Amino acid sequence: MLSQVIEKTLKPLTLSIDHGEYTTKVLAELGKAGAYTEIAPSVSGTELDLFKTIQNMAQVSEECMSTGFMMWAHVVCCWYIENSENPWLKENILPKMINGEAFGATSLSNPMKYFAGIEPLKLSAVETEDGYIINGSLPWVSNLAPESSEHFFGSVFHVVDEEGNTLRDVMAIIPCDLEGFTLKQQVEFVGMEGTGTYAMFFKDAFLPKKYLLADPVKPYLQKIKAGFVLLQTGMAAGVIQGMINDMHKSNLSLSAINQYLDNKPEELQEELDDALELIEQLASKIYTPGDDFFRTILEARLLGAEITKRSADSVMQHAGAKGYIVDATAQRKWREAYFVILVTPSIKHLRKEIQRLEVGLAAA
Repeated sequence: MLSQVIEKTLKPLTLSIDHGEYTTKVLAELGKAGAYTEIAPSVSGTELDLFKTIQNMAQVSEECMSTGFMMWAHVVCCWYIENSENPWLKENILPKMINGEAFGATSLSNPMKYFAGIEPLKLSAVETEDGYIINGSLPWVSNLAPESSEHFFGSVFHVVDEEGNTLRDVMAIIPCDLEGFTLKQQVEFVGMEGTGTYAMFFKDAFLPKKYLLADPVKPYLQKIKAGFVLLQTGMAAGVIQGMINDMHKSNLSLSAINQYLDNKPEELQEELDDALELIEQLASKIYTPGDDFFRTILEARLLGAEITKRSADSVMQHAGAKGYIVDATAQRKWREAYFVILVTPSIKHLRKEIQRLEVGLAAA
């Protein structure tokens, strides 16, 4: 069923998505096909199978990584709710997301950088008896739609006192139709434009406590962070496979000259297959505690980004001048691939965190 959705629903939309069209049609069909089932045992009654979700994402990203990215944002939001202790979210929001009737997003880029000491947390809220009054703004959050009651995203914010002093950090699911919350499309991207990406603004936006994921947030983040990062490898695996496929197509007419290139498709395929074996092993023990395991997760994510980077360089060289044609697969894949390299955690962020963990483990 997943293959049918990709062939019949996604493939006809790939170029229009690349040109900036945002649609939830594919995500909805993927939900009907059961593509999200294994991420939420509390809804599906099945066993958790993170690797199956990664494989599904890779299959989608092989055709269109913009859609693969939206799928990642969606399943990560499901992952947030699945790992919470909030029965209201699990009963009222999560089933709709798993079935493709509602859509999820993640705004954890800023919080991840905040916890890594890279930038300050940009949202804060005053707590009331029934909820939180949120203020602040975030740039570039994807898979959203203005004033939509069907779109939700996870977010972390400071709880502050009346003087603005931080008391603690909490995490919640936020609906896009929240009063006092607005989305603005402020920039245009060269790739990933059709992903519903907006800057978000909170102006005294009241969020009821029924949307709370975790208070305090740090123990909860320890539980979800490995899955958050490892799920991103689905995007990498898919776009790498898509680039390998395009290199083989280029070689049908250019193999005589392409033999002189580095990073040939056969070599990249072997590296990708080896990386997927590692990812499958890590996915089977995703709740393993400790910095040593999380360092391995970061290393797997970094490996995916580095193979993606070399594949992006190679797919353009294999295509030659034809890669510069408007809507050529090679240059679209190249643009998609660089998102894997840059999205939080980026290669530089990953290397920073791996070094920090290595220093901590050595000191211990």
